[in-house]
Formats: sequence, C-alpha cells, structure tokens
Amino acid sequence: MNALGAAAILPALVAGIAIAMLRGSAWALYLTDHPNARSLHDKPVPRIGGIGIALAVLPFALLAQGAAQGAIVACAAVLFVVSLADDVRSLPIEVRLSAHAVAAGVVVLAAAADGQPWPWGVWGALGVALAIAWATNLYNFMDGSDGLAGGMGAIGFAALGLAAVDAGAAALAAACVAIASACAGFLPHNLPPARVFMGDCGAVPLGFLAGALGLHGALAGTWPWWFAPFVFSPFIADATITLGLRVARRQPFWRAHRDHGYQRLVLSGWSKRRLAVSAWALMFAVAMSALLARDSAGFERYVIIFVWLAAFALMAMAIGWLTRRKAQAARVDSPIPRMP
Repeated sequence: MNALGAAAILPALVAGIAIAMLRGSAWALYLTDHPNARSLHDKPVPRIGGIGIALAVLPFALLAQGAAQGAIVACAAVLFVVSLADDVRSLPIEVRLSAHAVAAGVVVLAAAADGQPWPWGVWGALGVALAIAWATNLYNFMDGSDGLAGGMGAIGFAALGLAAVDAGAAALAAACVAIASACAGFLPHNLPPARVFMGDCGAVPLGFLAGALGLHGALAGTWPWWFAPFVFSPFIADATITLGLRVARRQPFWRAHRDHGYQRLVLSGWSKRRLAVSAWALMFAVAMSALLARDSAGFERYVIIFVWLAAFALMAMAIGWLTRRKAQAARVDSPIPRMP
C-alpha cells in the first residue's frame, strides 16, 4: 500500500475505532454537550469526535516537511489543545480568538519565509491572516447540526486532495486525503441522530487546516488562490451572510445564536437527516464545480463562480422567506386569548 492509499484508508479506521472506544470512557462524561436554548439537540451528547480525528491524522501530520508545513502542524496542534480545554471548561472569548489570530499569523509568516515568493505584499499578508482566522471560526460556527461539519470535512479535503494529486504534490495530497478520511471515520458516529459531536477540538483545527493548507497549496502553485475558498464556500457563505445580517441588525455577533441558515431550516421544520443529505449534495456539487473551474479557461471559470455566488444569494433569500412563512403560520395557528 502506497502513502496515498494508506492516507485514504487508515485514518477512517483509526478515527472510527478511537471514537467508539472514547464513547465508553471518562472523556465522554467530561466532554458532554448539554442542550440549551441555542442548541438543535435535545439530549446530552459527548463532544469527543475531534479527539478521534486528531489521533487518526497525527501519524500523517508528523511526515510534514519544510518550515511552512511544520508551522501548520504545530499551530493545528496548539489549537487542538486550546479547543480541547474550551470543550472541558469554557475559555474566555479573548483567549480563543487570540489563539486563532496568533496561529493564522504564524502560518502566514512561515509561508512568506519558506522560500516561496510572497505575491500579495504586507496588506495582503494581513488579509490572508484574517481569512485563515475567519475560516478557523466559521467551521466551528457551522458545527451545529448532525453530519454537517463531518460531511464538509470529508468532501472538502477530498477535493483538495484530488487537486493535489493532479498537480503532483504528493505530500500535500496525502495530508488532505488523510484529513478527509478521518472525517469519514467520524461521520458514522455523527449521523442523525448524532451519538457523538465533533466539538471545538475538532471543528477549530479543521477550519484552520482548510485555510492554512489552502494557502500552502496556492503558494506552491498546486491550485489557484481562490480554489480552497471555492471548495468550502457553502460554509463560508452561510457563516458570512449570517454574521453580516447580525452586524446590520446591531446584534452581538460573537454570542451563540440560532440564526445560521442551516439552523433556520431545522427550526422551520426540516429534519436533520434531510438537512444533512441536502448539505452533502450541495457540498459535492460545489467541490466538483471548483475542480472544473480550476481546469477551465478564464471566461468559463468566471461564469461558474458567478453562478454559484448567485445561487448562494438565492438560497439565502429562500431560507429567509421560508423562515418568515413559518413564523407567520405559527402566529396564525396560535390561539387568541380571550378578554376577561
């Protein structure tokens, strides 16, 4: 079995077995997510999936070469530890955001000093660092319904792996495929109704790796700069639109809420299984479109990207319409209190 074949099979087995074992351990008690007013689940669920994913990816992470790859692995490990501590006992938001920002900054500095020409200048470096920090957070934002974060991890990183294989970047391909495989091993435990959640210790490093490996591949010429954001655009669109609307309404965007598009669909009557299957189909279609756009001529590429931008806008409007219709129906069906 070659390295790529091992990366495609072994992490899924390790993650699946490790999570099954953790479900019966004390960790499941320490890392239990209890439902609250902002949750979509109605019973306690252990947040141990991220530990299994990390254990599955670790052997392949140790094979990283060069300053840039070493920085990515080291920062992902630090974010895993910080996020695990947050899962055990909630950390202040200042601590978490500072860790995300520092990790993003370190990766950008390491990438700029790794011998690859830096094409975007100082302001571009700042923008890239902010984008990686945003990816780190938004993946965590979207880990709120059964099957979503695991499905995106499996599909999104598999698409990056395919692009890396096509470009002959064997080490990057193995890393991306290993992450996708570990997410696939986690997914059976997270299918609706979920028996295990990923937790911050899984979602935060995955979001960081999506941004950091996307940058690494862009600087190495493995894919264009827009490719990784395109692949993960279903998550980016939902989280960004939701944040923008909360800022426009002068709501505290940093607090937990149930305003994301996927949350509103569930609250409007969609089952979690229907949401998961629909999200996987959307993610797969976007990933295939990104691979197609990567190999297309300029005009065709712009058409593909424009079509998906328009589609995301239409989906956001449709979700808003569905939510308003559900709220109006609830008001009509509610009994009118009689005057004394």
